[in-house]
Amino acid sequence: MARISQRIGSITPSATLAIDAKAKALREQGVDVIGFGAGEPDFPTPPHIVEAARAACLDPRHHKYTPTAGLPQLRSAIAAKTARDSGWAVEAAQVVVTNGGKQAVYSAFAALLDPGDEVLLPAPYWVTYPEAITLAGGKTVVVPTDETNGFKVTPDQLESFVTERTKVLLFCSPSNPTGAVYRSDEVRLLGEWAAERGMWVITDEIYEHLVYGTAEFASMPVLVPGLADRCIVVNGVAKTYAMTGWRVGWLVGPPDVAAAATNLQSHATSNVNNVAQMAAVAAVTGPLDAVMEMRTAFDRRRLTTHRILSSIDGVDCPEPEGAFYVFPSFRRLLASTHRFGETSAQLAALCLDKIQIAFVPGEAFGAPGYARFSYALGDEDLERGLTRLADLIG
Repeated sequence: MARISQRIGSITPSATLAIDAKAKALREQGVDVIGFGAGEPDFPTPPHIVEAARAACLDPRHHKYTPTAGLPQLRSAIAAKTARDSGWAVEAAQVVVTNGGKQAVYSAFAALLDPGDEVLLPAPYWVTYPEAITLAGGKTVVVPTDETNGFKVTPDQLESFVTERTKVLLFCSPSNPTGAVYRSDEVRLLGEWAAERGMWVITDEIYEHLVYGTAEFASMPVLVPGLADRCIVVNGVAKTYAMTGWRVGWLVGPPDVAAAATNLQSHATSNVNNVAQMAAVAAVTGPLDAVMEMRTAFDRRRLTTHRILSSIDGVDCPEPEGAFYVFPSFRRLLASTHRFGETSAQLAALCLDKIQIAFVPGEAFGAPGYARFSYALGDEDLERGLTRLADLIG
C-alpha cells in the first residue's frame, strides 16, 4: 500500500514557486540572482492598507473565529468593488472570501466537478489550474493557442474539443502567463457560446486593473448577463494592491455555489485571517492612486522587456497587453543550436547556472519552447537580467 495517496502524489509542484524559492535560496548564499519567476509586485503594500491591519491587530474582535465566508463588511465591500470595477451587480451573499486566489480556484472547481467531468483549459495556462481540476476529480482538456492567434481561443476552436462530459470553460483575461487581453467582442462571443451550450465558466479576473495601451478589461458576466447563473468569478487583492503575502482572495457566483464553497471551506480552513481581511477592506474600498502608480511602472517595464527580448536573435516575443508577464518563444533558437539545450526547461536551468537569472520554462504552462518572464521587479534589475540573457545568446 502506497504511503502517499495517488490523488496527492500525482500533483505537480508549482513551477513558479519552485523557481522563486531556488532563486531566493541562492540570494541568501550571496549569489547575485535576478528573478523573473514569481508573479509578485516589487512594491510594498500601500500604507493605508498596512495601517488598517495594524488597527485590526489591536481590536479583540479580530482575535476570534469569524464567519467562514468572510467578514460581513468585506463581503459587502467586494460586492461594491465588483460593481464599481467591472459593472457586475452582485449581492454580498454571493461572495466567499478565501485564502488567496488559489483557494478560490480550487473551491470553484470542487463545487462544480464530479469525477470525469471535463474542463476546457486554453493553453498556455497558469500552473495551478490543471492541478485544481485534478484534485476536484475532473479531467483537463487542453485547448492550445500560440502567438499566431494572440494566445486566444475562439468558439469554433473550443467546439472541436467539446464532449458529452464537458462542463466548464476556464477563462483568464488578462492572461497569466501570456499577458494577452481579450477584446470585449471576443469575450462576448465566448460567453454567448458557453451560455448557449449550458456550460459553466470560471473566469479569473485577478489582473483586471493591469491593462496597457489601448487594451481594456471586460467581464464576461457583464457582457453576457444570461451566463451569470452559470458563471464564477475569482479575484483577490494580491496583484492589484501588492498584497501577495496577505492571502486574501474571493469567488463570486450563484448563491448555491457560494453556499457549497462556504461549506467546503468550513471544514478545510475556516475563516481567512481576520487582520488580513480588514486590510483587504481598506484595499478594495480605498483609492486606486497607488494602483495606478504601480501600473505605470509595470507599463514602462513591459515595454523595456519586450524591446530587449525582441532584439535577441532566435527569440520571438509578442508584446503583452496585460498582467505583468511576457511570454517569448525560444523555439527558433533551440531548433537552430543545441548550445542552450533542446527545451526551454534546459535553457532555464542553464541560465540560472551560468548567468544567474531565473525564469519559468514554458513546459510548466503547457507550452514547451516558451518561457514566462515576470517584469514585476525593479527597473535596474530587469535591464541587468535581460542584458545577461542577450549577452549569453548573442
